[in-house]
Amino acid sequence: MTELIRGAARGEASVPLSILDLATVGSGDTPTDALRVTTELARRAEEWGYHRFWVAEHHGMPSVASSSPAVILAHLGASTREIRLGSGGVMLPNHAPLVVAEQFGTLHALHPGRIDLGLGRAPGTDQATARALRRTATPDADDFPQQLAELTAFLDADFPAGHPYEHIRAVPGEASAPGSGRPPIWLLGSSGFSAQLAALLGLPFAFAHHFSATNTIPALEMYRTGFRPSEVLDKPYAMIGVNALAADTAEEALRRARTTALGMLRLRRGRPGPLPTPEEAETYPYSPVERQFVQDWLSNVVYGDPATVRAGLEALRDRTGADELMITTGVHGGAARLRSFKLIAEAYGMKDSEH
Repeated sequence: MTELIRGAARGEASVPLSILDLATVGSGDTPTDALRVTTELARRAEEWGYHRFWVAEHHGMPSVASSSPAVILAHLGASTREIRLGSGGVMLPNHAPLVVAEQFGTLHALHPGRIDLGLGRAPGTDQATARALRRTATPDADDFPQQLAELTAFLDADFPAGHPYEHIRAVPGEASAPGSGRPPIWLLGSSGFSAQLAALLGLPFAFAHHFSATNTIPALEMYRTGFRPSEVLDKPYAMIGVNALAADTAEEALRRARTTALGMLRLRRGRPGPLPTPEEAETYPYSPVERQFVQDWLSNVVYGDPATVRAGLEALRDRTGADELMITTGVHGGAARLRSFKLIAEAYGMKDSEH
């Protein structure tokens, strides 16, 4: 439990605040531009007092450059000093468990005590791309518990006698950073499945409130009710992902937030592309159905001036009882993303947020 929250510079925040970044590619930008912003944001997040910085695995999405979390995390680890870094998450069915154990064992050896291994069971892409990743005809999300057990055994060098992998070692992997254990494993989810599995195994749980808000309370209740203490945790630890955007004025925040809503609308319509600019969002010819989608999407985004955003985050924390909030801000423009996280840090009185 201590390792999960060690080093959290909470300031006046009631719970630690963290960041989930997708290396957002905006209209007119390149993946190189996006990854530069992600690197700068990680550096600034450390200065501003955020607890952890995670990157997500997505494939085939023109607006997301974070297709390879382990590679990005290695770079971010070399660009920062103390902030916890992790995957939010690695989509385990896309990968061989031994490969994930070696990748995160390597990260843990390079940056001891700073790496989180967040795992999801969704493909993070369409079925054709999932097949190309997995080299199988159908996704194996239903095998997630078995894959998780295999990954854990590789990290712990703990296969039972007689197991086909008994003598295989993940190197780097088990004991890759002597004295610091192995990277904490988190289960991620947007429904009850991972909540129940995390509870059964006594693992920390991260729920995707930012795109599955109606399931948040039921999933957290399943997790807390079914939780079994383990060597990792003696009591439940739940983090939720939150779409949040702060700007100097409420009007500017809404203008920026609409870019994310239009990006999601295009994705749901099967027309993914780079995240649109505020001007594109303002001039887009919305149908009544599309306008309703945008309104519904924005209803689950915490946006406004800094005081409004802090009040919204605190209300969400009170409503869910979350132990940690992980903020994601996928708006167009790196400067707007950086400004938003800085304003939120200032609103909470977090360390060095004035720089």
